[in-house]
Amino acid sequence: MRIGELAALVGVSTRTVRHYHHLGLLPEPVRLANGYREYRLRDAIVLARVRRLAELGLSLDEIRDVLADDQGRELREVLMELDADLAGQQESIGARRARLATLLARDDLDADSTVSPDMAAVLRDLHTAGSRFAEVDRDFLALMDTAADPDDRKAVLGLMRPLTEPAALARSHALYARLDEIAEATPGDPRVPALAADLAAHLPDDLAAAMIEHLPADGDSMGAWLETLDDEMTPAQAEVFRQVVRILAGRT
Repeated sequence: MRIGELAALVGVSTRTVRHYHHLGLLPEPVRLANGYREYRLRDAIVLARVRRLAELGLSLDEIRDVLADDQGRELREVLMELDADLAGQQESIGARRARLATLLARDDLDADSTVSPDMAAVLRDLHTAGSRFAEVDRDFLALMDTAADPDDRKAVLGLMRPLTEPAALARSHALYARLDEIAEATPGDPRVPALAADLAAHLPDDLAAAMIEHLPADGDSMGAWLETLDDEMTPAQAEVFRQVVRILAGRT
């Protein structure tokens, strides 16, 4: 991913990304031969966590950045805009403080504690120890939850709720195992089509429709969410998901 794609995925500006680089909050990624930064899923996860933690309270560095943006404007204009922003954010700040209080009450704080409680429960259920692909899926879901606004987060959790049933969880774990098994295979491996069909059948209709809705209309590319995952998958695993997309497109 380029810096603009990363910023769009997490819901921040490219300037914010560079600012976090400057503060040392987001490590600089490896640069390509042409000098461009190349970001991966892990960078997006770190950036989303920084954003979520920043929403819990303004830091001095964030305040300094706001002041720099406001240079050259009339003080009254700046204060009126700030007052309007604070009025609009009051309810949101109350919800964030309640979330912070919940976090502070926990004894087991870790890097994933900033995801919503509902998503944390989903991640615990989906997690399969020793499965590389389960880890990738878990990180991607954590990224979606952290970067999404409250309404989108609620919608995503609603779409995923059927996957938390015991039978569905068992199928998920079995599918993770099969995805791990083809990690070293080629895209033409005969196991790929069957796995794609089973994975597509496993996804609830509403979730499948939401996934397809966010694909480009030209049909030539797979969309930002799949391209982000593609960086973390082997060629055979990526081919499984390309076939899943085609199956879901036909279903919807």
